[in-house]
Amino acid sequence: MSSDTKPGPNLVDPELAPEVGRLGPNEGAIGLLAEHWPRVDDGLQIRGGGAVAVDTATLSAAAVRFDTSREELTAIGRRLRVLRAELGAHPEYTADARAAASVLAAKLDAVQVEADEIAAALRQAGWAYEMVEIEAAHRAAVLAGDTDRAQRLDARMTALADAHPDAWRMALGAQFERAVMWPSELVRQATQWGVAAGGEVSDPGSVVVGGAAGLLTLGGAAGVGLSGAGLLSRDARLSGTAGPVTVTPVAAGPPAGATSAGIAASPPSRSPASVAPRSLAAVTERMPGAGDSRVRVERYTMPDGSRQYAVYLAGMQSFDVGGDEPWDNASNVELYAGRRSDSYTATQAALAQAGVQPGDAVHLFGFSQGAMIAGHLALEGGYDTQTLVSIGSPVDTDVGSGTLSVTLRHTDDPVAGLAGGGHAEAVGAPGSFVAERVFDPDVGTDEPRLPAHRLTAYAETAALVDSSPDPRVDALRGVFAELARAESVEVTEYAATRGAG
Repeated sequence: MSSDTKPGPNLVDPELAPEVGRLGPNEGAIGLLAEHWPRVDDGLQIRGGGAVAVDTATLSAAAVRFDTSREELTAIGRRLRVLRAELGAHPEYTADARAAASVLAAKLDAVQVEADEIAAALRQAGWAYEMVEIEAAHRAAVLAGDTDRAQRLDARMTALADAHPDAWRMALGAQFERAVMWPSELVRQATQWGVAAGGEVSDPGSVVVGGAAGLLTLGGAAGVGLSGAGLLSRDARLSGTAGPVTVTPVAAGPPAGATSAGIAASPPSRSPASVAPRSLAAVTERMPGAGDSRVRVERYTMPDGSRQYAVYLAGMQSFDVGGDEPWDNASNVELYAGRRSDSYTATQAALAQAGVQPGDAVHLFGFSQGAMIAGHLALEGGYDTQTLVSIGSPVDTDVGSGTLSVTLRHTDDPVAGLAGGGHAEAVGAPGSFVAERVFDPDVGTDEPRLPAHRLTAYAETAALVDSSPDPRVDALRGVFAELARAESVEVTEYAATRGAG
């Protein structure tokens, strides 16, 4: 008996022993889990943010267009029936024409049925996504303590669910998919890393370590998502006090963003063409952190005499908890817990030294810890925050409709995972977007610490956003074009240390 099917490999053959850092043949269910866990690895994804990346009004409008098309087809069908009746009056001459008309009538009927089905499906999807949006708004109202709004949303949800039970089931599925999928890459990579690490000891070790790593990551992600710890509502405010800190101007480096130490007595005025960022990748190049710089402030004098400020905030600089460096793990924990940190206080002092006043127009760009600082400045700093760009942020900030919100996030970045997948509702002004991708889908035990969280990794993602034809990027391009209109630019960078100096 012959077959074209080739025999599979002998899984107990010692020649097939697993290589270090790779899945071997004997990991069983844990290995399969690591390989087949849902993956979101389709390259760069740009979306409007929130649990729903679909405009329900657009769905309704599309359904109306299908209704209109069906009505037009119905009118054509009526005219065709009249024509067929006329052709039937002369059967000896119109046999071929009547046959063609019959075929056309059948196709028209089929297209009308399909148009009805599509319109119904669009409406059902619109109701389902509206329910998801209402559920997200309800949760935000509960977290904010807005009981009246929560009750109104709950009543609206109940009415929709009773009227459209199929759409309600679709909405539940969409919410479950989001809850499962947002940490999927972290869980997959943690499981695969555990399998590889445990496999260096033994096959049973790969099962134990892989399973434990995956379950711990999944449990941690679920805890973060349910607690909402990484979500900053519009009324979020830092508590407590911090400081003292000493903030000192340092010599601003070239526009590429590199800095050097040394006191700058008077920041030089620079041409807008040489300073204003032209792209998101250029923003990452300006991020402070090299040398002593922690905060970079660019003051733009516009043609009408008004001023705008671009502020760049560094990520964590020290793993220590306490010490001279304010941008350390202590500040990380304090900001994530909603407490005022020394790095936040230092940033406020730097902005005051740079002449930034409450009500001034600012564009905030922050990486990691700097993104947390930027988020709170947008919410409670008292500035006219026109732009908030968060890169690798542990939190997701619900800024108002007057602030363009741009988020860069790697789905395999554990630090960005602390935001719990972000707000279920889209945030920010029209044109706001979230850009995310898997930075490195391959897992190895010899990887450096958190490769997906490096600023250089996010610089690569920023370049992909810059080259994207997605129209949602146009609003951010407009910000850069506006800054480039300035007549002059002054640049200052600031160092900070704990203590009164």
